[in-house]
Order: sequence, then structure tokens, then C-alpha cells
Amino acid sequence: MDSTAVISAILTLIAGIGIFLTACTMMSSNIEAVSSSKLKELFSKASRSKMLGVVIGTVGTAAIQSSGATTVMVIGFVNAGIMSLVQAATIIYGANIGTTVTGQIVALGMFGGNSVSTTVIFSAMAGIGAFITAFSKADITKRAGGIIAGFGMLFVGLHMMSSSMECFAQLESVKNYLASISNIFLLVIIGAIMTAIIQSSSVMTSVAITMVVASLISLEQGIYLTMGSNIGSCVVSLMAGATSGTNAKRTSLIHLFFNVSGVILFVALGMGLSALTQGTLTYGTIFSRFFPHAPQTQLAMFHTVFNVLTVIFVFPLTDYLVNFVIKLVPDREAQGRDSQELQPRLFFINDHMLNMPAVAVQQAKNEIVNMAAIAMRNFSLACHIVCTLDFKDIERFQANEKELDYLNKEIVRYLVKVSNRNINARDHAYLATAFHSVTDLERVGDYAENIVEYAERLKAENETFSSAAIAEINDTLQLIRNLYSKVMEAYVHENKQALDEAYEIEEIIDEVTKDMALRHIQRLNDGECTPDVGSQYMSIASNAERVADHFINVGKAIKQYT
Repeated sequence: MDSTAVISAILTLIAGIGIFLTACTMMSSNIEAVSSSKLKELFSKASRSKMLGVVIGTVGTAAIQSSGATTVMVIGFVNAGIMSLVQAATIIYGANIGTTVTGQIVALGMFGGNSVSTTVIFSAMAGIGAFITAFSKADITKRAGGIIAGFGMLFVGLHMMSSSMECFAQLESVKNYLASISNIFLLVIIGAIMTAIIQSSSVMTSVAITMVVASLISLEQGIYLTMGSNIGSCVVSLMAGATSGTNAKRTSLIHLFFNVSGVILFVALGMGLSALTQGTLTYGTIFSRFFPHAPQTQLAMFHTVFNVLTVIFVFPLTDYLVNFVIKLVPDREAQGRDSQELQPRLFFINDHMLNMPAVAVQQAKNEIVNMAAIAMRNFSLACHIVCTLDFKDIERFQANEKELDYLNKEIVRYLVKVSNRNINARDHAYLATAFHSVTDLERVGDYAENIVEYAERLKAENETFSSAAIAEINDTLQLIRNLYSKVMEAYVHENKQALDEAYEIEEIIDEVTKDMALRHIQRLNDGECTPDVGSQYMSIASNAERVADHFINVGKAIKQYT
């Protein structure tokens, strides 16, 4: 084989890996977009039992074809306080089982012999899916076409990888070199490094299967490469955890220790078997006997058995594993949101979640709800400060305001990224409103800041509001709290009845703020307060009315996508 053929084989392999990765992403994003609400509901049930968590992780990962995406989503849930570490651990266990489905599909696609191979048959689905996507108008049909096309492209990539392996198999130098790599620890390391580079254990396992089928490597070598891929797959979760909170870091370490423990266990067992039988009994010989004349199935089945047995081994030790990572990564800073030392950060979203766009949209919504809570909290603090002129909570107020400014910038940045992903029409409609909602909530924070500035002026001038004025401010604050509660019920649950109730409260606030102005003018005429105090009070009434308007705007958003 000349150098041109070698270069062609290398380029074909790279192209095959690229198509395979693209196919996985296409299938994942379209399946997720179609069933996002069901996936969210599925993951919310993980708290019922540890075993159910394993089942949910398995089913969810098998559906979206990405253990990395599942793990990153779990890290996000833990970071936001939605899921406990124990729940996260069990879902990660299941994700490792679910990811073996890809290997089984690849093995199935490599049968055929002298007849038309299943690879060619399944590859044709890429064209069928493309036609469905091109000529259909309904969003759900386009998604179905995307899933079918992605499934077909999976086998197009597989066929290209297999072709390149067949070319390499004709080179004795390549075969001899690969055969010389017999050290199992080196094979595990190579598998881990290659997986970390391409960030997909499914691709690494598929490449190993094609190499075994082409006789480039032995089944035993493929088995240890596959073990290494389990360790390499932890890179995505470690990256996600490194940029998140304490519990997120713990979750990523649970994933790492779980995968490493499985590899250590199986490597030790493999070495023990080989030593006791003087090399006659190995993983390769065992699976060759169970699945004769089907090397692709032998390796795919080992991958499945390896992950299932690892889960069985680690499952009873879950509580010990969780306690270990808690000790390894202790709490070093206050976790409460009201802590004066709290630094601005995102609670629900991170860039790694963009690999699951539908979930990323939901998490963006959760972050906006979190921002609304902070805005309401700061408005309440501002009213308390201006009524009492007690500034003991000013640092907390300033920390909240700093966080609102941070969230405003970061959520908008995130929304732009999500908008460019493969999401359905409803999610696009929601995102269009989300930009405005973030701006509305940031304005609530600005009005709260204005009120604190009024309080500072009053204190500097040694002035205070009358008891009647303070009572009116507190009554208005309570109305705005009620409005906020109804708006959030409408926004979170898409409850239009709650929105109608919020409208009614807003109308009351409009009347109340007008009455505040009239009553205050009367107090000025009666000499009960000074003109300077009156100016501050009128501004507070105006700001309160505008805060109500901004909260209502957030609630009204549901009309545009429900």
C-alpha cells in the first residue's frame, strides 16, 4: 500500500469519527427536543429510591445517546440544589449502563456477511431522514426526520471507520506495531487519553470494535482500551464541576471514582484470572466462547457486562462514596444565598448544559426565577431600610444588587448561546420573551437601589417619614409581594388564571399609589411633613408602581409561547 492510500485511510478515519460524533449530537438534540418535558419529569423522580435512580439514568442516557450530557445535566441539578448527591450518584451509575447501548447498535450494524450488510441498510436511513426534514412543515415531523437521519449517519460514520481499518489491516507494520502494545495498563491509559481528546466514550468504543473486527488489534486489547474509555469519559464532568459550586465538584468526583473503581476491579480480576490459569483464561477467551465468530458482539457485550457489574459492586457503597467526596471537598464558604459573603454566581446554568438544549432552556428559566426572587428580596430590603433608616442589612442589599447585575449579563449571554442551538419552536418563542424578562427584573433591582438612595438622603438630612406614610409603604410592599407570588405562579407553571389574578392586584397597586400621592399632598398641606421628605415619598410611590409593572411584564411573557 503506497503513502497516498495510507493518507486516504487516515483522512477516512477522521471523517468517519466526525460523522459519527455529528450523528450522536443530531440524535441527542432531536430526541431531547421531542421528549424534553418527559425527560425532565423522568429525572425529577430519581429521589424515590436509589434503584429507581439507576433505572432513570440508564433509560435517559439510552434515549439521548450521551452519558456525558446526562452527567453534566445531573451536575447542574446538584449545583442548583434540585438533586442530592446520592440521587446524582445513582443516575450516574445508570448513565454508564445506558451509554453501552451505542456499542450494541454498532455491533448490530456490522453483521451481514456476503449479503447486504446492516450497515448499508441503516445508513440509507440518513437519506430518508433528510427527505423527511426537508419536505415536512410540522416541527415534530422535522424532529423525527432529524432522529432518523442521525441514526443513519451513525452507520455512515461507522462504515467509513471500518473501511479505514481494513486499509490499515493490510499494512504489516501497523499490525505488528499494534500487536506489540500488550501492556494492559498502557492500553487503559491510551483508551483514557483518546476518549478525553474526542470527549466521547461511545466513539472510542466504536473505533475499538472496528479495529477488532478488522483484526488490527485483539479482543483482549480492545477490552482494555474500552476500560480506559470509561475513565476518559469523566473529563467532561470534571470540566463541568470545576467551574461550578462545591456540590457540583463532589458530583464530578463521584463520577470519576465510580469509573476508576470499576476499571481497577476488572483489571485486578483480569490479572488474577490470567495468573491462575497461566494465560489460558482471559476476558477475551471468555467472551469469544460465549459469542463465537462475532468479535463486534464480543466487545460490545463486554462493555455492557463491565458497566453492569461495576454498578452492582459500587451500588451498596453509595453512601460511603458520597461521604468520602464530602470530606474530600469540604464546605469552605457559606452556601446560603443571603450570606453577606456570597459572591455572584449562576445557580442553574453552565455552558456544558448547552449540549442538551431543551434542558438548557428549562434551566435558563429556573435561573430567571432565581433572579426574580433576588429582585423581590432586594425591593423588600429597600422598603425596610427607607422606613426604619436601619442600614444593618446594607451589605446584604449591595451583594444582592451585585448579583442582579451579574445575572443580567450572564443570563443574556447564555440565552444567546441557547438560541443558536437546535431547539423546538416553543422553546424559541420562550427565549424571545426571556431576554425582556431579564431586563424587567434588572430594572426592579434599579428601583430598589433608588429607594435605598432616598433612605440615605433622609438619614443625612435627619428626616423621617410619618407613621402614616410608613404604613402606606408597608401596605404597598405587601401588595407587590402578593403580585410577585401570582406572577411567579403564572410564570413557572404557565398558569393563566394566576396571571389574571396578578392583573387584578396590579390595578389595585395603581390605585393605591395614586392615593398615596393624594394623601401625602394632604399631609404636606397639614404641615405633617416637609417638602423634602414629600419629594422622597412621591418618588417611592412612583417606583413601587413601576416595579409592579415590571413584574407583570414577566408574567405576561407566558402569553407568547403557551
